[in-house]
Amino acid sequence: MKDLPAALRPREKLLSMGPQALADTELLALLLRTGLQGLGVLQLAEKVLSDLGGLSGLLRAQPAQLSAIRGLGPAKRSELIAVMELARRAMTCELSEQPVFTSPQMVKDYLRLHIGTLPHEVFSVMFLDSQQRLITCEEMFRGTLSQTSVYPREVVKRALALNAASVILAHNHPSGVLEPSRADELLTQTLKSSLALVDVRVLDHFVVGAGGALSFAERGLL
Repeated sequence: MKDLPAALRPREKLLSMGPQALADTELLALLLRTGLQGLGVLQLAEKVLSDLGGLSGLLRAQPAQLSAIRGLGPAKRSELIAVMELARRAMTCELSEQPVFTSPQMVKDYLRLHIGTLPHEVFSVMFLDSQQRLITCEEMFRGTLSQTSVYPREVVKRALALNAASVILAHNHPSGVLEPSRADELLTQTLKSSLALVDVRVLDHFVVGAGGALSFAERGLL
């Protein structure tokens, strides 16, 4: 980094031109601060992004994935995990302050950050108030998704306890294949019917993977 002209160093560029002027590698290099012997910090940042599949992969990386990368010791890993958690919390704050469908892409990004790269399947519910603002997002069930592993009455009970007016359902496919199964569709209709009995709307159901999120509403499956 010291060999670069001052105007090209990430810190100086950020201060003089703003963070938008920096490439992903340069922003990450600022967090890492130091490289390894024979591998400068910019090269280490490039390697991290390459190993994890880019910036989106870094944001969704699990601690074990970070531990496997040479050059990311406990201090660097802790800082990266802290930054990722701040990103999750920032998105949670935004979704709690405005209607979720003001920014549908933010909902997809939020779910990808929370469940997109989990190695096991989970079923989560975003509970929303009467203004479609996020109350909370909770993991309700874990394991293979089926009619028998997701209990509609538990979702109904939780919605009533939180005084939710609507919900967004979400589950992940660890395989990365986003195509919904027939079981996914049947479960969605069961939950939709059950929640309708207590006047709670199902606004959408997302199938989430590391590479994206599929919306039932956009597919016309609700």
